[in-house]
Amino acid sequence: MSAVVGRPVPEGARERSRWAAPPRPVWEEEPAKAGLAAKGLVLGIACFAVLFPLWIVIVTSLSPKKVIDDTGGLVVVPKGITFVAYQELLGGGQVQRAALVSIGVTLVGTLFSMTVSVLCAYGLSRRDSLGHRWILMTLLATMFFGAGLIPTYLLVQALGLTDTYLALILPSAVSVFNILVLRGFFMGISPELVDSARIDGAGDWRILWRIVLPLSRAVLAVITLFYAVGYWSAWFNASIYLTDQKMMPLQNVMIQLVQKQERPVGLSAQINTGQLSPLAIQMAVMVLALLPVAVLSPFVQKHFRKGMLTGAVKG
Repeated sequence: MSAVVGRPVPEGARERSRWAAPPRPVWEEEPAKAGLAAKGLVLGIACFAVLFPLWIVIVTSLSPKKVIDDTGGLVVVPKGITFVAYQELLGGGQVQRAALVSIGVTLVGTLFSMTVSVLCAYGLSRRDSLGHRWILMTLLATMFFGAGLIPTYLLVQALGLTDTYLALILPSAVSVFNILVLRGFFMGISPELVDSARIDGAGDWRILWRIVLPLSRAVLAVITLFYAVGYWSAWFNASIYLTDQKMMPLQNVMIQLVQKQERPVGLSAQINTGQLSPLAIQMAVMVLALLPVAVLSPFVQKHFRKGMLTGAVKG
């Protein structure tokens, strides 16, 4: 029987209801045991296909050189753990410098991209803003038509951005898709809140900072993750706009290691003397490149449904 109105809900029941599955519609049948078993099997296979390669990379990066040589390559079952590869990578040299470059570009680029995207999306979400329809149509056109690689490179070169860190940020600073998602979410905010703020004398900046942004934490978290992952994983801009190896981000150094084009500065002696395995170094760099995304993604996962679906459907 349902609880009596006004009677407080016990703490245990409240905790159980929080983790319980949502109520099933009356017209939907209960799932069969065979169907539940099949879903569990498929999800288990999918998880195994994702986690098993990651397990191999981590175990190989932590394995001593003798274990890697005995197995003839990648290690599946750990037989001893050593952090020599990580100590050498983080102890200085090209890899550490590349990691700092990637962190700096990711932080500055994400902040710049979010600022521009939020301001643009908020302006486009106000139907009375000047020229918002023409600006929106122009942005939509860029999603289907692009200038191409050569004109883009010539523009970056003409602006004097080659061999600068700005070349890693400005050419890909704004995503029209992210702006549209933010615009759709902003348009879904109750107009009564905005109108009441205007009656109280608040301007657009105060409305954006005090009302719109606090109500849009879900979509802001998702779009911030998208931009951060994009900057952290980017390698193409650095490969065509940078010629100085000291300015290369971590992803480009990882590509050089995997393709065995060259070894990071400071590690050649250890590898040549047999103290380090080149394969362990490669796997360790991959782990360092994957670590920030793997750590941040679970914290933003809960916002994906509310942020992405609401922002993409509305407006």
